Amino acid sequence: MALQKIKAYSSGSVLENVGKYSDIVNEAASAYDLQPNLIRAVIAAESAGKADSVSTKNAKGLMQLTDPTAKEMGVSNSFDPRENIMGGAKYLKSLIEKYSGDLNMALASYNAGPGTVEQYNGMPPFQETQNYVKR
Repeated sequence: MALQKIKAYSSGSVLENVGKYSDIVNEAASAYDLQPNLIRAVIAAESAGKADSVSTKNAKGLMQLTDPTAKEMGVSNSFDPRENIMGGAKYLKSLIEKYSGDLNMALASYNAGPGTVEQYNGMPPFQETQNYVKR
């Protein structure tokens, strides 16, 4: 799995995949006062820029929204790139606000879930989450 990710990043396919959605990313960045590269990084980490991605935990689409999160963010079709990116950006912005601008905690929460971050009263001790935040 790690080797596949390295190959995908080195071949540029992830960047190409994410690049397809630049207009939507810029729209979401403007709407939610986020840096476009932050949204791109989340898309790259979550789905490698593949709009039809589904995780083992049933998170869907480019920004890997779970069904409850998608519903809360007003997303009716998680596989629609615009809906997913707009909903994911809205969710990310809500987490940044929740953690008073602490981007590391917001990203940890995006990856592991707010409940997990609260359970550990900070950064969860999971390698996946710690690596996610470092990206």
